[in-house]
Amino acid sequence: MKPALLALACLLLASRPAFAYRIFVSNEKDNTITVLDGETLNIVQTVDVGARPRGIVLSKDGKSLYICTSDADHIEVLDLATLTVNRVLPAYKDPEFMALSNDGNTLYVANENNSQVSVLDIPQGRIVSEIPVGVEPEGMAVSPDGKTVVCTSETTSMVHFIDVATHTVTASVLVGTRPRFAVFTKDGDRVWASSEVAGTVAIIDAHSHKILHTIHFSLPEVPKAAIQAVGINITADGKTAFVDLGPANRVAVIDTDTLAVKKYLLVGQRVWHGAFSPDQSLLFVANGVSNDMSVIDVKALEVTQSVPVGQAPWGIAVAP
Repeated sequence: MKPALLALACLLLASRPAFAYRIFVSNEKDNTITVLDGETLNIVQTVDVGARPRGIVLSKDGKSLYICTSDADHIEVLDLATLTVNRVLPAYKDPEFMALSNDGNTLYVANENNSQVSVLDIPQGRIVSEIPVGVEPEGMAVSPDGKTVVCTSETTSMVHFIDVATHTVTASVLVGTRPRFAVFTKDGDRVWASSEVAGTVAIIDAHSHKILHTIHFSLPEVPKAAIQAVGINITADGKTAFVDLGPANRVAVIDTDTLAVKKYLLVGQRVWHGAFSPDQSLLFVANGVSNDMSVIDVKALEVTQSVPVGQAPWGIAVAP
């Protein structure tokens, strides 16, 4: 390469921002995605998307962000290199939340208004199956072995187990009122499912479909009706779970061995969902009423910072 061209290339590389990782927050009231630098927590860009963005999921290659634009009735694909929406995928009525298959080729989408899960083939860009479930489905999760999908239906108060091979519901488990979220443990043996109105988390045996334990929460200074369990994040070592308690404005820290609540962390108003930093030293949670993101030090179990984002932040994803 000629010296002049080499100098120009170096200048362009030097002027391009480098990120250790980025944080993406869906803001359902102003129809945007807030993009933050994970190192500085400064806002890098605010991206306009479709109406009422809620659930967001990172692609397996880390190059795209899938966005449930609930009131637009489709899935938008945000290209993370350019921070522009470069593709729109079908999703039927009111896509609320979704889970990505282990191979990264399929999205399982909860259609709240249709009482169904749509199976979306990403490469083909089409829905290949529709699975009837309970009323108002929302929470979605794929098992570590990729053979099972779970879906929570809010009004039916059930967790549905779906066989990936046949696209059929194989079991439905009655849990507390209005289940909103579910996650498999790393070994795939347990499903943790939060119930918003009941203010509980059910721990379900993923094989027998029996409830093994129900976690209850107690905050003397907070009305019981305000303790509403929603998002759940479990550390990679499986030792600690963080449960977002909605209008209680707290995140509960749970020892997964004893299933006891170790601590309640005061965060912003109406905490929804969270995501870990790539090294899991930090947990970021979206606060839907105070319009900010709280930063939790995972080791110290302390809230270290509050960062303003968009209006009514709901979902969070982190791209390394």
